[in-house]
Amino acid sequence: MTTAEKYAFPMARTCPFAPPPAYEQIREEEPVTRVSLPDGGRAWVVSRHEDVRTVLNDRRFSADRQHPDFPQLTKGEAATRRPDEERVLIAMDAPEHGPARKAVLGEFTVRRLEALRPRIQEIVDERIDALLTGPRPGDLVRSLSLPVPSLVICEMLGVPYADHEFFQDHTVKMVNQSTPPEERLAAMGAMWGYMDGLIAEKEDNPPDDLLGRQIVKLRANGTYRRTALAGMGFLLLVAGHETTANMISLSTAAFLRNPEQLAMIKADPGKTLNAVEEMLRYFTIIDVATARLCVEDVEVGGQLIKAGEGVLALGHAANRDPRAFANPDELDIERGARHHVAFGFGPHQCLGQNLARMELQIVFDTLFRRVPTLEPAMDLDELPFKDDANIYGLYELPVTW
Repeated sequence: MTTAEKYAFPMARTCPFAPPPAYEQIREEEPVTRVSLPDGGRAWVVSRHEDVRTVLNDRRFSADRQHPDFPQLTKGEAATRRPDEERVLIAMDAPEHGPARKAVLGEFTVRRLEALRPRIQEIVDERIDALLTGPRPGDLVRSLSLPVPSLVICEMLGVPYADHEFFQDHTVKMVNQSTPPEERLAAMGAMWGYMDGLIAEKEDNPPDDLLGRQIVKLRANGTYRRTALAGMGFLLLVAGHETTANMISLSTAAFLRNPEQLAMIKADPGKTLNAVEEMLRYFTIIDVATARLCVEDVEVGGQLIKAGEGVLALGHAANRDPRAFANPDELDIERGARHHVAFGFGPHQCLGQNLARMELQIVFDTLFRRVPTLEPAMDLDELPFKDDANIYGLYELPVTW
């Protein structure tokens, strides 16, 4: 049996609150090894914390998802790749990537986001009101987890929240591993077309929202292209609601499963920021965002990876690496370890990480203060987890109080 036959990606979980068992086996026994992919191809997996950071910070590993040799992580993915299509930020390499990221980076500074804190707090309170006045048990995903980041990113971008069902439904199709390639491509096209049309409406009189400010800024320096801005808006809209929504749901479930940890933030909200970091490390909900294509021969962890070979930098395996985190499989909100790679690492580190941290902090502090008797309405191990999605999370979280 060859190594490529021994391991196949994606790998199945046996516990919804832990990574696939194969991650630990690979990390401890074969930290840089080959796996087979759903389309029949092969790629290297890199599993140790130090090696994952090395790959993500090395320009010899390309993020260009439209390259024909880029590792295909879902069956039929090649059919959705169009080399002539506008690249979104996460698929850009230097020198294209730097200026594109810098153009929007100012929208996500700590100072600018702090100005949004009162509005985010207001949104969270409104959604908790809706939960408390709704049926009991209620679904935390529908009442709180999904609406909060969706409302926040819509207001930031200037996207009508009335359209939320459209972009949420299409996002589900894009990230679900079982979606047929033609449906995934259609969903992506619909989302891109929606954003292009929205930006076109803003061009004559750009409003004071993120997209409007980008129109003005890019026009001033002579680099404005609607298709490029549509790609940026598309990425921010999808990532801005889907990832944080899943983190809210999963983290709430983890708190309810670990009442001693929850008691600590109830007693001292000053611990919440560290709790956010620990939840991010503990779940690491995206592995696929850190796939790369090697463009020059490189040695990683003592293994030669050749140009043209795909690489999967397994963030979840890295964030459970005992070389980087003591007792990594334990949930410890006092750990205070910000060197996790849940937001990636290097030039492609998540643009919206400060926003996500703020939303999570406000949600946890407010939810457990206002609903101190919150409890699950079903066995937490039996919840409908998103085992079929490229972004891990929960489809539903029934709760009562």
